[in-house]
Amino acid sequence: MLDFTALFAFFVNYFHLSFQNFFCNACLAGRQAVEEKMSGIQSQIARAFKLTVYFIAFAISRPRFRINFSVAAPKFSGMTEKENVNNASDSCIIQILFMRSDKNKKLDKTLLFTILSLMVFGLMMIASAGVIYSETRFGDNYYFFKHQLFFGFIPGLATLYFFQKIDYHYWRRIAAPLFLISLVFLVLVFIPGIGTKIYGASRWIQLGHLSFQPSEMAKIATIIYLAAWLESRGKRRIGDFFEGLTPFLGILGILGFLILKQPDTGTLGLIVLVSGIIYFVSGAKISHILALILAAIAGLGALIKLAPYRMNRFLVFLNPELDPRGIGYQINQALLAIGSGGIFGIGLGHSRQKFNYLPEPVGDSIFAIIGEELGMIGAGILILLFIVLAFRGFRIAKNSPDDFGKLTATGITSWIVFQAFINIAAITSIIPLTGIPLPFISYGGTSLIFLLAGMGILLNISKQAHN
Repeated sequence: MLDFTALFAFFVNYFHLSFQNFFCNACLAGRQAVEEKMSGIQSQIARAFKLTVYFIAFAISRPRFRINFSVAAPKFSGMTEKENVNNASDSCIIQILFMRSDKNKKLDKTLLFTILSLMVFGLMMIASAGVIYSETRFGDNYYFFKHQLFFGFIPGLATLYFFQKIDYHYWRRIAAPLFLISLVFLVLVFIPGIGTKIYGASRWIQLGHLSFQPSEMAKIATIIYLAAWLESRGKRRIGDFFEGLTPFLGILGILGFLILKQPDTGTLGLIVLVSGIIYFVSGAKISHILALILAAIAGLGALIKLAPYRMNRFLVFLNPELDPRGIGYQINQALLAIGSGGIFGIGLGHSRQKFNYLPEPVGDSIFAIIGEELGMIGAGILILLFIVLAFRGFRIAKNSPDDFGKLTATGITSWIVFQAFINIAAITSIIPLTGIPLPFISYGGTSLIFLLAGMGILLNISKQAHN
């Protein structure tokens, strides 16, 4: 359908350009120039008429194209006025026929559909998996569902919408303050009256009736800060031991200390992994990456040995049948749930393990309920959605217009994809249990809102990415 408003805007811009140049030169060249320009104006009107015909014919034949009416002011140096006006109008023709407007820079619809599918899938599974747990703890079968809907899903959608509207370069300007604020919140969890201890871990800040988990904010703040910092260093300085690797380790050291004090080893491991990926993509030396891997393995071994509960998880990973009613209870119940589902599952809402057999059925263990109720088919569809998200996210990173966009997109995509597969691998006994939730699926309003904030930034990068 022909856009007459756009056509009117075209004429306004076109004749404004012509008359602007006309009066400018009239003042300088006098009456003779005015007479010459009158004939020029007549020719411009004729050209405008032809352009109108071209425009209408093209708009009807190619309706999917939008029109870009931005007309650049001509440059006078080294070119006559007539040549400038003609050049500008020719430029208009090229823009009209072959360019799309800024409004037509579309976000990645496949990625958006994947995000929304994961959100709906998660809400559905929380409603199913949390029925008995909700009744036991709160006397309301759908407490977890309603809480996730009103304090996670709806605010998360608003966050997704507004963040995809914000130019991602804005986050580069506030990267350092954002990272410092996340560190302050990580400190506040240890202050009595502000921080809340749940299951022996100080991971939450209580804000009236609402709770907030600063480590979720720290994930996205660290990604943005590292992307901005590494871009500012340049590849030469990134590859230097003192100007690249040493400050990078200092950043991770400060963040790691605060997260370990909570303690939250799973989140720390995820942040270190994602940070290492960003560092590698930024142009770090392979020798530095190998040194980081060896240091991470050594640090993980030390953490396992120092904390009895971490050692127990490692022992259960090596031998799942060890103490099935004690330290091996959760993983055994999870494997029993997944095995009971078979290929097609026993049906949505028909899980038996959610009847207070499986710990945290709406949290870390929700993938086991998915496997039980929806079977291998349902679990496979969920995994496929995360694979699609990974493909689209890394594709956006590859086509980003600058290094900050590339590093930010790489970090956000790695964060969500690796968190998902760490959770799935842990609950299926491929790796030791970590306590990391399943993105978009597990219960948690704070987690969902920050995940969707990251997705909003990624969608905005997709708008500006090269095709």
